[in-house]
Amino acid sequence: MRVVIQRVSEARVKIAGAIVGETGPGLLVLLGVAAGDTPEDGEWLAQKIAKLRIFPDPAGNMNLSVQETGGGILAISQFTLIASTRKGNRPSFNDAAKPDLARPLYETFLSQLEAALGRPVARGEFGADMKVSLVNDGPVTIIIDSRTRE
Repeated sequence: MRVVIQRVSEARVKIAGAIVGETGPGLLVLLGVAAGDTPEDGEWLAQKIAKLRIFPDPAGNMNLSVQETGGGILAISQFTLIASTRKGNRPSFNDAAKPDLARPLYETFLSQLEAALGRPVARGEFGADMKVSLVNDGPVTIIIDSRTRE
């Protein structure tokens, strides 16, 4: 699993013009599920995201987590994060998990993230054509891949 995490002042996702998920200050999490990923990858990422110290403390240093600040999370599935651009100019998505595997892993990840955070997580809709908007705070953008955790 691969995530792009953005610290945001606000973020929302719309489907067919209607807002289906949003958050104020917190994180926008884009999740890509690769073939071979497991629930253990999601659990590791959920714990890492909830405890990632990328919010400023009173001195202005990045020492606080979204869990500590009480911030929200908007989580969006995005298979294009698993794209390979090794050959040619057209991305290959062959390494992305097929929807019958990716959807349950995305749903499990959402539950794991809610458990790690201790509160509900806003979300998009798996496989939908979504319009995501955000105000990146900092900007702070972090990429984490569960396959490179060692």
